[in-house]
Amino acid sequence: MTASVVMAEVVRNGFVEGRHHGSVAVTAPDGTVEWSLGVVGEPMFPRSSNKPLQLLGLLRAGVDLHGELLALAGGSHSGEAFHLDGVRRILAGAGLDEAALRNPRAYPLDRRAQKAWVRARQRRDRVAMNCSGKHAAMLATCVRNGWSTDDYRDPGHPVQLAVRAAVEDCARERVAAVAVDGCGTPLLAISLAGVARAFGLFAAAPPGTDMGRIADAVRAFPRYASGTRRTSVALINAVPGLFCKSGAEGVFAVGLPDGRGVAVKIDDGSSRARGVVVAATLCRLGYGNPVLRARSSYPVLGGGEPVGAVRPGPALRAD
Repeated sequence: MTASVVMAEVVRNGFVEGRHHGSVAVTAPDGTVEWSLGVVGEPMFPRSSNKPLQLLGLLRAGVDLHGELLALAGGSHSGEAFHLDGVRRILAGAGLDEAALRNPRAYPLDRRAQKAWVRARQRRDRVAMNCSGKHAAMLATCVRNGWSTDDYRDPGHPVQLAVRAAVEDCARERVAAVAVDGCGTPLLAISLAGVARAFGLFAAAPPGTDMGRIADAVRAFPRYASGTRRTSVALINAVPGLFCKSGAEGVFAVGLPDGRGVAVKIDDGSSRARGVVVAATLCRLGYGNPVLRARSSYPVLGGGEPVGAVRPGPALRAD
C-alpha cells in the first residue's frame, strides 16, 4: 500500500463518528516485512521510540549503566520520585548535577506526580522532563570519553554521531532526515519497517550483548523506562519476553521474543488509537490474552457512561 489506512474507528451508539488513519509494519526475524498496512517503507520520525536505539550508541561509546538506570536511560519517564532520583544518580556517577542538563523544563507526565509537584509549589524543572534520563546518559557518555558537555545536543557532536551510527545499524537503513526533537536532541528519520526491524533485533538479542542488556533492563524494570501507570508496563507484564517503547505523535514499537518486530504510526498523533492498534496487532499475531483483548478497544463515554468504543479499523479486523 502507498497510503495510510483507517487503523481505528471511533464508534458512538453504533455510529462511526471518527476515524484514525495510520500504518503498521510487522517484520520477520530476518528483518523482512512479514505483514503491513499503510506506508511502511518511507521515512518517518519515530520520536521517543528511537530511544533504545539511541541508548545502543551510548553503550557502544562506553557509558557505564546497569539495571534500572539503564532502563531509565532508554525510556521516557513519568516524573515520579524514583525516576528523578535515578536521573540524579546517573548525573552524580559522572560527577555532574542537574545544571548540566540541556533538555527543556517541564512538569512530570504522571498526573499524580504532577499534582504533588504543583501542590508543593514547584516550577517546571529539567529533571522532571520525560527525556531527562536520556540526556543524563548522553552527558555521562561525554564525560566517559572526555567530550564536551555544553554542546552535546549538536548533530555533529561525537555522542550524536555514535547515536546515529547505532540507529542506522539496527534499522539496517540510512537516516533519511535530521530534525530537532521535542527535547532538543537530533531526531532521526527512518522507515516504520526499520523501526519494527530494530525492535525485533533487540527483543531476540542474546543476554549480555549491548542490545540484550537494554532489552533485559527494560523488561526487568519497565516502570523505570516509562512509569507506574503506563501502557508499556502493562504490555511487558502481559507478554513474556516482549520489549517495547512508545513515541510521541502516535508511534509505538514492539519487539517479540521470537525476533519479530511491530511498529505503529497514527497519522493524527492519537495515543488512544495507538494503544488500540498495538493491542489488536499483537492479538492478530497470536498473543491474545485478557489484557491485550481488553486494550483492543478504548471506551467512548456519553453522560459519563460507556456508549461506544475506539476499535480497530476494518483492515486490521480482517482475517
